[in-house]
Amino acid sequence: MTEKTILVAVSDVFFYTKIRDALLSKGYRLDRARTQSEVSEKAAAVHPAAMILNMNDATLDAFQALEQIKGSDRLKAIPILAFANHEEVETWKRAKQLGVTKIVSRNEFSSRTRDLVEEVISSHQTLLTPPSPPEGERRR
Repeated sequence: MTEKTILVAVSDVFFYTKIRDALLSKGYRLDRARTQSEVSEKAAAVHPAAMILNMNDATLDAFQALEQIKGSDRLKAIPILAFANHEEVETWKRAKQLGVTKIVSRNEFSSRTRDLVEEVISSHQTLLTPPSPPEGERRR
């Protein structure tokens, strides 16, 4: 896994610019998927630390992207941060059913991009780290 590479499946220039501005200054590298086919191709090639997905994207089918990523044994462990219009309850439910790591409103995403990305990455790393043995059972 490339520690600091984020796959950004967002065709909207406004949101991509916000993401870029929030993450590049913190040392993240962005790889942008602009078409449906690029989502799984780039995810497989880069194996990013996380993926950002716009559930309301006009160009990309976000549900198909989720199905591709979560349906692949090689890619399903990639944590996915999604954002959507807050009033689209069915979009939120379906995204969660398909395995999105975290979904937030567009407003929250805009105001907390870096924190949210770091949260999904750290929660994923916590899942991958085996728990420490109890104090009395540690090797000496």
